[in-house]
Amino acid sequence: MNSTTNPNPVLLVHGINDTAAVFAKMAPQLLRKGWRVHDIDLTPNNCDRPLDYLAQQIANYVEKTFPPEQPLDIVGFSMGGIVSRYYIQRLGGIDRVQRFITISSPHHGTVLAYLLERPGSIQMRPDSPFLADLNRDLTMLERINFTSIWTPFDLMIVPPTSSQMQVGRDIQVPVALHAWMITDPKAIASVIVALSEPLRQHHPLGQTPPLQKSPKIDSNI
Repeated sequence: MNSTTNPNPVLLVHGINDTAAVFAKMAPQLLRKGWRVHDIDLTPNNCDRPLDYLAQQIANYVEKTFPPEQPLDIVGFSMGGIVSRYYIQRLGGIDRVQRFITISSPHHGTVLAYLLERPGSIQMRPDSPFLADLNRDLTMLERINFTSIWTPFDLMIVPPTSSQMQVGRDIQVPVALHAWMITDPKAIASVIVALSEPLRQHHPLGQTPPLQKSPKIDSNI
């Protein structure tokens, strides 16, 4: 059982060309630990529409699924982490979400996004106006428990350090492949730890404390 007495429901948000089925290993483990797990199928999932269009789907899902007074936690994988950031930072999710975990998300873009000329992929390019806008408001994420989990061996998020943020908690997990970040036991254990953490003290906007560095997780654990 997780360490919270009344855990928030957890919403899992998938990445590009995926569906909620991609969490087939993670979701059952969270359920066994006592969380109520929800997921969403973003459509279209291939970047044919802008990421803010997909973020509105998260906002609609939250509004229809949870009562107004119910806080929740979000776990976003890859593109799903960026879509979730837009929901939190631009669509009012900051007032609903208490713990936000991104897994191998291109917070500062990925050069592989240049391979697709689609609205969503253009928004995930390094230095895109979309990401620049979100990253101007990083201090907003200090109002919640924010954790970025990533692997230095990522070949989809290039460079892998694009998943690092200047706020919240930074957890590096030595997983060999991008897709394994939501199936690897070490990565899932990191998600469970982040979801179990007590809520931190909220910090006023503009007074961001230093990035909290977590030790690297040894590959033989």
